[in-house]
Amino acid sequence: MKPLLQVSGLNAWYGESHVLHGVDMTVGEGEMVTILGRNGVGKTTTLRTIMGIVRERKGQILFDGRDMMDVPLHRTAHAGIGFVPEERGIFATLTVEENLMLPPVVAGTGMGLDEIYELFPNLLERRTSPGTKLSGGEQQMLAIARILRTGVRLLVLDEPTEGLAPVIVQRIGEVLTKLKERGMTVLLVEQNFRFASRVADRFYLMEHGQMMADFPVGELPERMDMLHKVLGV
Repeated sequence: MKPLLQVSGLNAWYGESHVLHGVDMTVGEGEMVTILGRNGVGKTTTLRTIMGIVRERKGQILFDGRDMMDVPLHRTAHAGIGFVPEERGIFATLTVEENLMLPPVVAGTGMGLDEIYELFPNLLERRTSPGTKLSGGEQQMLAIARILRTGVRLLVLDEPTEGLAPVIVQRIGEVLTKLKERGMTVLLVEQNFRFASRVADRFYLMEHGQMMADFPVGELPERMDMLHKVLGV
């Protein structure tokens, strides 16, 4: 499988605090990879550093062979990487459809509104509703849909199921499965191990700012003792 994202020796700091300690990871084209780990081990920081939000960093980030370390933050999306943060970033005073239309299209492979509404029928029903009127699940769907319209090649998700009702978690899992079938590449951080085990192709286990293990979904049964010790699952 051709690597789309390659991260090597990635270190990152928040001021004096050294958070990432030589992170190494790859995400293959068309692959869905999940970073697992307890709170505070550096999972979200890894995503934010890849995106260029955390600028105090050293190491190598290659996206489709392109060195991203010196790419300005506002150019990262144009390179083909889309980020859905845990806080979702929905514009409260804009309607659903206005939120969808706001980000620029960076490639011709983006979904049209008809495709998005087919994938997220709830958004079609709420297309004229302002962001303040959406439930947490609807906001999460909108945040994902907004990125899909832009045509990015790598979708980066930070805790997409956090705080959502089980029925919404199931719906997001169905959406991610459909995206995987379409060949979308996805990197996500997820605390919900049961959810991650149903959608991911491969896992990284993170501790203390480093990747401690890397294994495919087929090895989950033999890794459960380790996961129980580290994650308490």
